[in-house]
Amino acid sequence: MHQSTYSSAGWESWGLAFRPAIPEGMPLLFDDDLLFEDSNGIRPTTVINCWACELPANGCPSPNSWPYYVRTMREWLEFISEHGVVLFDTGRRLKAALGVYSVYRAQGPIKHHFEASTWNQSMGILAGFYKWARDEGYADSEPFTYRQAVWAFKGQVRRGRVNQSRRRQAKPHVTIKYLDDDFTDMFLKGLAGLSPDGERDLRYRGRELARNSAIGRVIVSSGPGVHVPAGLRGARASLTADCGAAVVPDPVRGHQGKQVPRVVDRLRLAG
Repeated sequence: MHQSTYSSAGWESWGLAFRPAIPEGMPLLFDDDLLFEDSNGIRPTTVINCWACELPANGCPSPNSWPYYVRTMREWLEFISEHGVVLFDTGRRLKAALGVYSVYRAQGPIKHHFEASTWNQSMGILAGFYKWARDEGYADSEPFTYRQAVWAFKGQVRRGRVNQSRRRQAKPHVTIKYLDDDFTDMFLKGLAGLSPDGERDLRYRGRELARNSAIGRVIVSSGPGVHVPAGLRGARASLTADCGAAVVPDPVRGHQGKQVPRVVDRLRLAG
C-alpha cells in the first residue's frame, strides 16, 4: 500500500474532459496493483480516498491535518489485514481486531506506542470514518461500543454517546507528578547535599540541608493527605534532635493533622 499526495499539474494530458474534483495536496492511498476495484467490488483504499476528499468540508479544512488522517486509516487497514479482517467486516470481527490493536498500541513495540491523547485522536478519526461509511452505505457495522452518558453544566443537561475505546487522560491543569523509587532516592539525597552514591557532594552550595532533607523525607514517607506543604506556608520551621513523631497542625481546619514518623529529625512548625 502506498500513500501519495495529489497534484493536478498536467491533468489535461490524462485524457479527461474536466479537472478531477480532488483537493489539491490531498494524500491518497493506492494498492500495490494500482486497482481501484476488483471482482469483490470497490477497494477499501478507494473508499478511504473518497472519505479523505470530503475532509475539507467535514470539519478538517487544514491541509496539514490531512496526511495524519489518511495515515491513521492506512495503519488501521494494514494492521487488521494482517489478522484477516477487512475494513467493512462484521461488528464482532472488527471489535476483536480493535481489541488487539489497542494492546498493540499500548504494549507493543516502543516505536508504535500511543500516548492516551494520540490514541484518543486516532479513535476519533476512525469513529468519524465509520460513521461516514455507514451514512454512505459502505459499512453495516463498526468496531466501537458506545454507552449513554449525561453531562450537566450550569444547570443544563445534555445527553450523548461515549466511545468506550477512548482512554482516560490527565486534565490539562493537573500538575501532580509521581517519582519512581530510584529517582525519589536520588532526589532526597540531592536535598541533603549528597551525591547519588550517598557521599557528600563537595560541589554543592545549598543552604538548610538538614531541613530540606527532613521535609522531603516526611512528605515521601507520609503519603498523600499530609498537611506539611500547606503548613509550611508562612511558618518558621525548626529542627530538634529529640526522637518521636511530629504532629503537623492543619492550618486550615485548626485541628491536629496526621502523625508522621520522624525520619531524620523531629520537624516542628512554629507560627
